[in-house]
Amino acid sequence: MSPLRGTSRQYWVAIRAMLVLTLLLGVLYPLVITVIGQLAAPAQANGSLVRVDGRVVGSSLIGQDYTDADGNALPEWFQSRPSAAGDGWDAAASSGSNLGPNNDDLVAAIGDRQAAIEKADGVSVDAIPADAVTASGSGLDPHISPAYARLQEQRVADARGLPVAEVSKLVESMIQGRDLGYLGEPTVNVLQLNIALAEMDSGNQ
Repeated sequence: MSPLRGTSRQYWVAIRAMLVLTLLLGVLYPLVITVIGQLAAPAQANGSLVRVDGRVVGSSLIGQDYTDADGNALPEWFQSRPSAAGDGWDAAASSGSNLGPNNDDLVAAIGDRQAAIEKADGVSVDAIPADAVTASGSGLDPHISPAYARLQEQRVADARGLPVAEVSKLVESMIQGRDLGYLGEPTVNVLQLNIALAEMDSGNQ
């Protein structure tokens, strides 16, 4: 057998292997996984979308901000933690800031965030939890700590004209415990909390 014929045979074997693997791993496998996902967990497979009155308002897995057109925090809503993903909460640019604790830019940003929270919520720096002024590793975390949610209760209650005790009770009801009872820390999903807040507020009117 000539060297040229042997080489062409190797090319043909490689091409066939590529076609078979492309069909199996690029078409059939994703199709099977998609079908399994749609049958076993359709909500999660479709992005854990949250709907209010039939309209998609977000995902329970991705945070979002509650600000006006100029980027100022709206006092009537519970605020999320900062985001370093793109311009904020960009799922296509998930990342942390990658800045070290002694980085001048990060230190300045934390100082600005603390000052804004001090002014908005009337609390001292010592009362501000770390998650209120730092982004998560993904930049997409939809949760805040119960401490940060409680810190915002008075402001939200005042902005909406609600008794702070009712807002506090709502926050406590929205606290999610540790996964499996021991993994991680208790959290509050900000989107779900704000949806429940809007429903409570409309029910009081």
